[in-house]
Formats: sequence, structure tokens, C-alpha cells
Amino acid sequence: MRFNSFILDYHRLNALGGSVDLDYAEANLGRVFILRLCQGEHIHEVIEKFASGKKILSGLCFFLGGAEDKSKVVVGPKDGAVLPPEPMVTLLKGVHEACGVGTLFPDEKGKPKLHMHASFGRNDTAVTGCVRLGVDVWQIGEIVILELAGASARRAKDDVTGFELLEVG
Repeated sequence: MRFNSFILDYHRLNALGGSVDLDYAEANLGRVFILRLCQGEHIHEVIEKFASGKKILSGLCFFLGGAEDKSKVVVGPKDGAVLPPEPMVTLLKGVHEACGVGTLFPDEKGKPKLHMHASFGRNDTAVTGCVRLGVDVWQIGEIVILELAGASARRAKDDVTGFELLEVG
């Protein structure tokens, strides 16, 4: 099996015998980066700054390590029927084990923007959510970035939700 191509160059696909329509784009696997984050660093800030410096516009990001006490995690909208949504934010209580996955695509100004969700565990409790508001590393933060070369996807602000949604066309 070959893993040198991701399906990400804009096309309209009618898959599964006509039951699913989706937009997709195509890219190739580019460079691979391995980062070690240090105590107190903000995950999304480090990744976006690194990506900007290395001119990584698109990528897939993996995180493994520890999350610091009082890190902020977006755990959902307060009411899913209200737009734009009001985010629910949880502060982690104590140091947590953590793992996450995210995507990196340019925003409307061409800056790489990370969208990463992670799960955080401590003892017998777990929290899962978005790292955007400030998840800080506790001691160990390992990041692997798989660059998606030639991807045409980007993030664009949606006026209804306020989110920077992925556009593949």
C-alpha cells in the first residue's frame, strides 16, 4: 500500500453508489517535521509560528504529551441551535495526559491556521475539545507535522457561524 498521496485537489465526487456527495481536493505528501515543545508553550501558537517560518501552508498535525493545569479547552457550543455559537470553555484541573490531531490550512490572508482537537485525561476523568484558546504543554510536547504539498484547500470565515471553515474549491 502506498501513502504518498492524500485526496485533497478540488473535485465533486458522487461516492458509494450515488448516496454521498462531497467536495475534495488532492495533494501530495511533502516534508515531515518532528517538534519538541517545552514547558508552558501554547500548542497552536508554536505550530502556527513554526509552519509560517518553514512555509508550510497545509498539513496534518499530531500531538502527544502533557497539558498544563488551567489550560483552556473549548468543549462545545452552549446551545447548538444558536448561531453564531457561544463556546463552552473548560479549564483543566491539574496536569493531564494528552493526545490530539489537527489540520493546518491557510486562512484568507495566507497564514497557516491550526484546527486541532485533543483528548485530555487525568485519573478517571477525560475532556475532549479544541486547543485554540490556550492549551499549554506540561513538560512533554511532541508534534509531528505531515506537510500536504500542492493542496488547494484554505480556511475562510463563515459569517453565520463565525468559524474559519475549510474550503476545498
